[in-house]
Amino acid sequence: MQFMKPYAIVFCCTGNICRSPTAEGVFAKKLLDAGLAGRILVDSAGTHGYHVGEPPDRRAQEAAKVRGYDLSTLRARRIERHDFDRFDLVLAMDYDNRGFLARLCPPASGSKLKLMMEYARSCTAREVPDPYYGGPDGFAKVLEMLEDATEGLLQTILSKQAIKR
Repeated sequence: MQFMKPYAIVFCCTGNICRSPTAEGVFAKKLLDAGLAGRILVDSAGTHGYHVGEPPDRRAQEAAKVRGYDLSTLRARRIERHDFDRFDLVLAMDYDNRGFLARLCPPASGSKLKLMMEYARSCTAREVPDPYYGGPDGFAKVLEMLEDATEGLLQTILSKQAIKR
């Protein structure tokens, strides 16, 4: 019998306390609701180590909780070069993060690197804005964008990976 590694995705933003843990939490719940928890693995990381070991920003947690997502157990970490071997898909929240990741990415893994909003179904924005220096409305907007993009991501994975619900 041959062991098949689960499909794995890492979401990346700058400090791993706002956008990427929100994407991780939203997508993890979508997977749970679809009966796919454990068949598709999710994680998040920051391009910079500003907040390593810290939980997501309280405003991100509050916005997520209102919509039924729990981010409280997540902790920030920094992306590492070997993550490109561990993950099948590396999703950047904006062009700056994508540029940083492209410089870190081994040439053979370049096809794994994408922008999160490439998967959006109704939102036309190409980047997920960083809500860190704003108010609660920014976190709610980011959450809406990520709900849209994670739904498109799930549909894409289901169609391309032949993973059955």
